[in-house]
Amino acid sequence: MVKLNKNPVEGFSAGLIDDNDLYRWEVLIIGPPDTLYEGGVFKAHLTFPKDYPLRPPKMKFITEIWHPNVDKNGDVCISILHEPGEDKYGYEKPEERWLPIHTVETIMISVISMLADPNGDSPANVDAAKEWREDRNGEFKRKVARCVRKSQETAFE
Repeated sequence: MVKLNKNPVEGFSAGLIDDNDLYRWEVLIIGPPDTLYEGGVFKAHLTFPKDYPLRPPKMKFITEIWHPNVDKNGDVCISILHEPGEDKYGYEKPEERWLPIHTVETIMISVISMLADPNGDSPANVDAAKEWREDRNGEFKRKVARCVRKSQETAFE
């Protein structure tokens, strides 16, 4: 946290949900410019395991978001947050998965990048991935715009 305060990264802010629990963080992600998510203010929780940094945290959007790599419950599915080691499906290389050198900063940069450039080949939300591939400027764009508006209305509740 101290490092983040000294060298803030554009596009998000992070802090403890409860000062007495170092394992649960809340993050606010600003939708990246020049993306469908631009202008959105998306709230998420990062939950760190007791053996962090050997294992990755879990990230869950609290704000509704329509994205191929975020399941319908809000759980984020990106390589950097997958358990370290070999991928049993052979899709990801070990160096693409969790490594103890990752920080909240590197996680958030990856999530912001994910918003800008979804991975439709490995979706957590199959419906969103299908729309992103087949109707990006139609139904997908409408659903994302609704999420962006809703995020703005509820950002500071």
